Amino acid sequence: MAGNITHDPPPTAGGRRGGPLIVTEDAELLDDLLRLCAAAGATPEVHHSLPAVSGASGGTGGGRSGHLGGWEAAPLVIVGDDAARRVRGAVRRRGVVLVGRDQDDSGVWQRAVEIGADHVLMLPDGEQWLVDRIADVTEGVGRPALTVGVIGGRGGAGASTLACALAVTSAREGMRSLLVDADPLGGGLDVLLGGETADGLRWPAFAASRGRVGGGALEESLPELHALRVLSWDRGDCVAVPAQAVRAVLAAARRRGGTVVVDLPRRIDDGVAEVLAQLDVGLLVVPAELRAVAAAGRVATAVGMVLRDLRVAVRGPYASGLDDREVARLLGLPLAGEVPVESGLLRATESRRPPGTSARGPLARFCREFWDRALVETGGAV
Repeated sequence: MAGNITHDPPPTAGGRRGGPLIVTEDAELLDDLLRLCAAAGATPEVHHSLPAVSGASGGTGGGRSGHLGGWEAAPLVIVGDDAARRVRGAVRRRGVVLVGRDQDDSGVWQRAVEIGADHVLMLPDGEQWLVDRIADVTEGVGRPALTVGVIGGRGGAGASTLACALAVTSAREGMRSLLVDADPLGGGLDVLLGGETADGLRWPAFAASRGRVGGGALEESLPELHALRVLSWDRGDCVAVPAQAVRAVLAAARRRGGTVVVDLPRRIDDGVAEVLAQLDVGLLVVPAELRAVAAAGRVATAVGMVLRDLRVAVRGPYASGLDDREVARLLGLPLAGEVPVESGLLRATESRRPPGTSARGPLARFCREFWDRALVETGGAV
């Protein structure tokens, strides 16, 4: 059980921070809290009572975080119910959690108010909440990544090409960038980027993921190609990852900030639905021909059941009587723009240069303008 009392924990900036401060003399409770910190990838500082001096030595058990310690400086303070009275005189701050075990003890709420705790949490019911909170403050969660999904209105529409170009452009503009291949039958975006032999994990390695995945650990485990990280498929027999693993991995990617671009398959299964639920914007790539528009309408209907912000990106050449606005009107979707046809793109791909590599090319220009608009719409830099 976890209960909210007053206000949210303090906001944090990007970048890894120190671990939490634990204040308790209860050996059994301390063992549980150290176990939860380990699950969150955090090294706590432990005291039996209120530290006399912020960051001073004297912690006991469980290790110390050294560079960030003390009541005021720790990103999160976990107070055992046994220690509540001993910290009553502490400076009021945000990010204090009072942890107990007795579900029937109504006095815990009064003690929480006395120490200015944000939350009251009872173990074991609140373990997952506390692991997530510890991991959040340790990772330094800030603005989540602007997450964009790209899906073809029909086969061969150029969705993978656009997804790669968006990610390459984002990385070139200096943003932390991750490209996710959500189509196990697409041949692998690492191949399109010329990095199929690059060291790093692919989707099958995350098939057993449950609960929370560390954002930093995820990023460091993936291949780095063209200044961006890539999560793709290998050439093995695994063609599906459980939906809960997809949810955990994408949530971890978003916590790192920057941009995440997902290349989506045209079929909607449980895993793809998990991706759609975490997207900020979807781009439906539609060639400007009537049959493609008809096929795209079916895709839009399925995707629109989960994703609210779906826009159409039209690719020429145009069939008679069609232009980009007419395609958008027929689909009933807002127009993201016309995806330009870039001469020499096929030759560049054959030479292992990914789409969008040419900063002055029309495709890179389209992607740069898209990111500029999207950043404004989401309230600023990511």
